[in-house]
Amino acid sequence: MKKVFVSGCYDMLHSGHVAFFEEAAALGDLYVGIGSDKTINELKARKTINNDQERLYMVKSLKAVKDAWINQGSGIIDFLEEVKTLKPDIFFVNTDGHSSVKEELCKKLGIEYVVSKRVPHGNLPSRSTTALREECRIPYRIDLAGGWLDQPNVSELYSGPVLTICIEPDYEFNDRSGMSTSSRKKAIELWQVDIPSGDKEKLAKTLFCFENPPGTKYVSGSQDALGVTMPGLNRFHYTGNFWPSEIENVLDNNTLDWIEEHLWLVPLYPRHEDYDVLSDTNINTENVKRLSDAATNCWQAIKNKDAQAFGKAMIQSFDAQIAMYPNMISNDILEIIDTYKNEVNGWKISGAGGGGYLIFVSEKPINNAIQIRIRRS
Repeated sequence: MKKVFVSGCYDMLHSGHVAFFEEAAALGDLYVGIGSDKTINELKARKTINNDQERLYMVKSLKAVKDAWINQGSGIIDFLEEVKTLKPDIFFVNTDGHSSVKEELCKKLGIEYVVSKRVPHGNLPSRSTTALREECRIPYRIDLAGGWLDQPNVSELYSGPVLTICIEPDYEFNDRSGMSTSSRKKAIELWQVDIPSGDKEKLAKTLFCFENPPGTKYVSGSQDALGVTMPGLNRFHYTGNFWPSEIENVLDNNTLDWIEEHLWLVPLYPRHEDYDVLSDTNINTENVKRLSDAATNCWQAIKNKDAQAFGKAMIQSFDAQIAMYPNMISNDILEIIDTYKNEVNGWKISGAGGGGYLIFVSEKPINNAIQIRIRRS
């Protein structure tokens, strides 16, 4: 029998986990590496419901599992030493567990890398741990173009828009991944389970002030609070202040459906805690104008539902950001982007802090990528 390895959290064990294990076990003897409580807290910025010893006990009791253990490492490849010892034939993941880092590791070690879709067993409902934690419906946000213009030292040189979309929490996006996870955590402190009803801009101002009390050394851009709070597609125009001078909100289903159909996310890894994107910057009027123009082009492309122009504008925005903040990107991420360039219309990384997720515009499905749902109300 071939050795098949899977790794994950497996908190709140449910039928989706069992179906995943059964699918993997169909390929050979199944070995499971379980993320420690410490690792899950580092990656997800939350505590598990069940501690690692309890999770290990439940996973080992499943008939599909040959053996299981708690991974001793940390981070997204906390299983490295265990994999080197086990020497599996197959590394099995699902789409939201896929990572280019894992895939590259398998290439180096000569392990077959298999990515599966989430398929529920029989007539059972589709399950995920995130769905079972549905008590918190506070969304994430993606900035599509113009990110950094919400900083006054940028937009005072040349005004321009930031485009964001508000994302339903169908996935538990990794902490420090550029999906406005910090602002989301503050929103959870304020509102616990969901964004309240009422004036969304006023709610965003409340969240912005709560996240940035007097004396804050680095003020988080307001597009984070606005992007989490305001549903749909948003255009925030900045003119040298922390708060936008103009807000345009799009809730048209045809437009939002079109964005969902053309946007694909590929997981990378959370950015490092000691990461400093603000060092070695090159902020000048020419670069800021490039960023502003790209975001304006992106807005027009979305309104025209022009996928090629959408992708081109996203690249232009991303390139302008990198010109101003070179530490946003690393050589390993650029190498991963290179592998997709010929099959997509455009790309960027989530947020402005490096790592996280690669975001692609594509008219065709992308292997091993996930798609998002935009909040509509």
